[in-house]
Amino acid sequence: MGKTIYATPNIISPPTPVTFNSDICNGCNKCVETCQMDVLIPNPVKGKPPIVLYPDECWYGGCCVAICPHQHAIKLHHPLQQQVRFKRKATGEHFRIK
Repeated sequence: MGKTIYATPNIISPPTPVTFNSDICNGCNKCVETCQMDVLIPNPVKGKPPIVLYPDECWYGGCCVAICPHQHAIKLHHPLQQQVRFKRKATGEHFRIK
């Protein structure tokens, strides 16, 4: 006992599953409690956004975004392959939902 323990996140692969707006997030950790894959851990600094510890384990379900009481505090970033795309037949234009 008495040892200092550090939690360091895995190397984040390109797309980061979630990002937090530190101006809006108050560190309530409701997203940490609801995450089904335990991707997030509470920040040791009270009032700071949670830490994304296991980004590769995210299933992109969005429960963390849905449970958040502060609108736009957390943003889910789907991988490019999972983003919906539409194509207008007449002009060939492509549209993505962001």
